[in-house]
Amino acid sequence: MEAATVPSKPFSPFQIEMLELVSRVSSEVEMQDIRRMLGQYFATRAEDAIDRLWDEGVLNNDVVEGWRTEHMRTPYKQ
Repeated sequence: MEAATVPSKPFSPFQIEMLELVSRVSSEVEMQDIRRMLGQYFATRAEDAIDRLWDEGVLNNDVVEGWRTEHMRTPYKQ
């Protein structure tokens, strides 16, 4: 296992606050709860962004239906 690398720029105030909060976690259950809350938070943000794109007409049924047949694989030379 490699040692963690030191970031090239200092932590932001938000990152410092998060580190201080996480330093108080005392069990795996608490850490799982925090992960779950963060996951729910980012899932809600993603849903809100998708809803906004839908309301603005950027996304619609035709676009979503087009994704079904879209091939986005990386082409490899043989």
